Amino acid sequence: MANTYHQVYIQCVFAVKYRGAIINKDWRPTLLGVIGNLINETGCKTIIVNGIEDHIHCFLGLKPTVPGSDLMKIAKAKSSKYINDHQFTKRRFEWQEGFGVFSYGHSQIDQVYKYIANQEEHHKKQTFREEYLEFLEKFDVPYDERYIFAELI
Repeated sequence: MANTYHQVYIQCVFAVKYRGAIINKDWRPTLLGVIGNLINETGCKTIIVNGIEDHIHCFLGLKPTVPGSDLMKIAKAKSSKYINDHQFTKRRFEWQEGFGVFSYGHSQIDQVYKYIANQEEHHKKQTFREEYLEFLEKFDVPYDERYIFAELI
């Protein structure tokens, strides 16, 4: 659309179903690249994608015509299909339902980039659950803890 200008930065965070620590270091860089490419294919702009064994952070410039929920649906569905097609895991791979999304201003890009780039070191001190709940509280997002993480039954 002509004369439409935008600058919307978001961080999306999503977890492996049941928070399984199954994203292996051997194939994690490939997965991160696949997710970044899937984001770019929507017209959004990947800034960084990183994560550890049980979750992923995506920092990106959101295109206003792309709803965040559609973006995550595409990224999660196609990346899990990629993992399953390439048999990276012994069992069928799935992402947990839902995701967190948090917005940032232009002046915060460097800080968020460094935070996401440093995930392995960060998670030596804090669990994913603690991190995620901290994000929800920091951004004043109301939530029901019963629905934050699917539990393995």
